[in-house]
Amino acid sequence: MPSDCNTLTRALALTLATLPLASTAYAQSATPTVELDEIVVQGEGGSGTAPVKGYVAKVTTAGAKTDLPIEKVPQSVSVMGREEIDAHAADKVDEALRYTPGVFTQPFGADNDTDWLFIRGFQATQSGIYLDGLQNYSYAFGGFLTDSHDLERIETLRGASSVLYGGSNPGGLINMVSKRPTGERIRKIETGVDSNGTASFGFDIGDQLNETVAARVSGRIAGGNGYTDFEENFRGTVSPSLKIDLSDTTELTLLANYTHLDGVHNGGAFLPYVGTVVAAPFGKIDRDANFTEPGIDDYDREQGALGYELKHNFGDGWKATQAARIAYSDVEESSLYPYGYSGFLMSPAAGTDTLARINFAHRSKTLALNTDNRVEGVLDTGPLNHKLLFGLDYRLFDLDQVQASSSGTDISAINPVYGAPQATPVPYIDQTLRQQQLGVYAQDQIAIGGWLATLNGRYDHVWTDAVGTPAYSGDEGEWSGRAGLAYQFDNGLTPYASVSTFFAPVLGANGSGVFRPESGQQYEVGVKYRPDWIDGLFTVSLFDLTKQNVLTGPWNAQSQIGEVNSKGVEFEGKFNLSENWKLTASATFMEVDITKDADTAIIGKTPYVVPETMASAWLDYVFSTGPLEGFTVGGGVRYVGSSWADNENTLKVPNVLLADARIGYSRDSWGVDLNVSNVFDTEYVASCQTAYSCGYGEGRVVKLTGHFSW
Repeated sequence: MPSDCNTLTRALALTLATLPLASTAYAQSATPTVELDEIVVQGEGGSGTAPVKGYVAKVTTAGAKTDLPIEKVPQSVSVMGREEIDAHAADKVDEALRYTPGVFTQPFGADNDTDWLFIRGFQATQSGIYLDGLQNYSYAFGGFLTDSHDLERIETLRGASSVLYGGSNPGGLINMVSKRPTGERIRKIETGVDSNGTASFGFDIGDQLNETVAARVSGRIAGGNGYTDFEENFRGTVSPSLKIDLSDTTELTLLANYTHLDGVHNGGAFLPYVGTVVAAPFGKIDRDANFTEPGIDDYDREQGALGYELKHNFGDGWKATQAARIAYSDVEESSLYPYGYSGFLMSPAAGTDTLARINFAHRSKTLALNTDNRVEGVLDTGPLNHKLLFGLDYRLFDLDQVQASSSGTDISAINPVYGAPQATPVPYIDQTLRQQQLGVYAQDQIAIGGWLATLNGRYDHVWTDAVGTPAYSGDEGEWSGRAGLAYQFDNGLTPYASVSTFFAPVLGANGSGVFRPESGQQYEVGVKYRPDWIDGLFTVSLFDLTKQNVLTGPWNAQSQIGEVNSKGVEFEGKFNLSENWKLTASATFMEVDITKDADTAIIGKTPYVVPETMASAWLDYVFSTGPLEGFTVGGGVRYVGSSWADNENTLKVPNVLLADARIGYSRDSWGVDLNVSNVFDTEYVASCQTAYSCGYGEGRVVKLTGHFSW
């Protein structure tokens, strides 16, 4: 790649914008034509928020902020509908995405209060999670958690997406789509229990209340013990929604949520490399061990949100949408976690097995406001058909946080004794942080014949103010763009190419001032194939993604001279093979390298945590005739390649192959499912972020769920 990537980006964008397009040939019949009334098909075929039929979605809003067939998006997109989420018995979003290409989930093992995600090698937890097209930004311990039970679909848009969403994760984003009123009668309850001792009860109720108002409410409560010692969890969530037809051309949808979490943290995390990946002199630490203090440990989350989508159709192909959401969370937690061995060493001293611990506590209050205003319409200029989009969005993230810590008492790794008095944690961050982002954007999708060119431009300004310890302030403006070109063949084959730039705000400062946003560019080419002989979609994509202005150096002396490059190839196939068979399969092969850093010893190395190879497949079969009619059997395998525990690439975390299985029975209005994740109870380390912090992957979990509709 040439060193001046910005110049190449502009040149390629200009080339795509001025590329001579093939003229359209119209075949005319010799017989008279009969004009038919336009038929509008309701449902998933035309909406990016509607339920997905089986495992194969037709339309998404993630790649263009407007309903668009997936094959017309000049980036790689995956969509998981409610049926597929239920097939995996996924209680959290990161569990649901374990079979999605390019996405590495649960890197630190099971975590009940956070959805940890890496996309194309870059951490997406902070800036890459969206709900109904609006960012669920998080920083430090301030942010939001969405229960997967309240979702209709989960969309993954891979690659740089700042042109539509402003500052976001360069590797891609997850857009969660809430369940919403459909106007149909919905009456469903479900209950379940797993092998850890966690029980749950969920409901989903909806109906058309009158000619203009439809309602729906879904929710779930779950509680009990977890996989590791002392672990306890309670979660309650409820999400009511209303859809109101204000007129024949105007529609208002109200979306609300309340979530409460309470419990004791899980173990199996923050463990040293020596004693987990490789044996210490005393052997390996039990994966279900928990080295917190159960008398001190506590997690409490209160969270609420209220939002709306207002749509108006002006006619003649033009319409406007305003979406907004205000959300608040209050999170308070206390825990002790290991940090190496006694004396904070990476390996235990001869003849010892004691772990050092840190006593940590925080209180984080978050207020978030998001609004997105857009107008879209169609316009013809000669043979060119334009689908235009213009938008203005605003994001406010306000965090009031106190973080405190102290050295905890040591504890034996193989024979822990609890209850020792602990020093009171001392605050090291006491801060009110506010970040605002205002963006204006435009998109033009130009069609002629089978050609489709997509051109995007956007400008954002970000204001940051931090008061307290530490304190800093600053503002920065950033441009981003995307140019894509695709051709749709009659046989369902759509090759495409795109180039895009991105940015992601970075909170913090050094002696030179507030940190500048990370920025960079992505090049992607691929092929999407939607055959007409089977209900399916196959995608293969090649990408080259570079992130610049990466923070390097120790936490108290950081600079922004770092650069990371991720390039690779992804495959995905999703098929409703028949009424009985459903199949998903994926593979990811990446090369992720640190290309610039203050530490020259790690240049050319792979960042820790990131596996460069992943693959998965899942197959379901439903018996529709014979003595087994109503039964469903399914299963899948997941391969996660090796990763590194250190940026110097001297400590390797081995690869792992995991198996999952499902058997179910459904009859009329009721059914029951038995899911088993990690069927063979394989013991493995999910990843390590330095040699001091490794996390075991979750062992076998058996889950029995029953559901009833009326």
